[in-house]
Amino acid sequence: MEYPDFYNEVEHIILKDELSKFLGSSEEGIIDISYLEIVKMAGHSCALVSGSYLMALKGLQELYGTELPERGGIKVELRESPNEGNTAVSAQVLSNITGATSDTGFTGIQGKYNRRGLLFYGADIQSNVRFTRLDTNKSVEVSYMPKKVVNPGEIMQSAFGPDATEESKKAFPKLWQDMVKTIFDNADLLIGVK
Repeated sequence: MEYPDFYNEVEHIILKDELSKFLGSSEEGIIDISYLEIVKMAGHSCALVSGSYLMALKGLQELYGTELPERGGIKVELRESPNEGNTAVSAQVLSNITGATSDTGFTGIQGKYNRRGLLFYGADIQSNVRFTRLDTNKSVEVSYMPKKVVNPGEIMQSAFGPDATEESKKAFPKLWQDMVKTIFDNADLLIGVK
């Protein structure tokens, strides 16, 4: 698979996952998630997929400090409902990273490793998402504000707008991924954690 070089520069999200260790998927139970893997899962790279990845990265760093986040030990609450905008896409990214699911995930083994009932929509929060550690009940809220530096709608017009030309349509994929790179380059400006 050929993809933009900058994907390789995006910081990985490292978690521990006791289920992975128990089942032998990872000897030490350490999960290393790259942006490229999330792109493959989503099937594309855009402002929402990159922003969701960054919200998980920055939120979990704040929530766990120097500890490794515990995949399957994190509750995820999104402000919007799954039918608003592309919230469900963001939820899928966050679910893949944290292991949290609503009612469709893994039920566990003899009372351990359950992943259901950890992902919620319509949360009463001001931010985009709240992450809560199940072991300590500590929470962080994370906001994502891409329009501080990019406007995906304007870029999309170069491919689908009334003034789109064959040349602008051909240039669109590079412009789109340049936008995503700009998001990663400005992560500290676009992601708010409290």
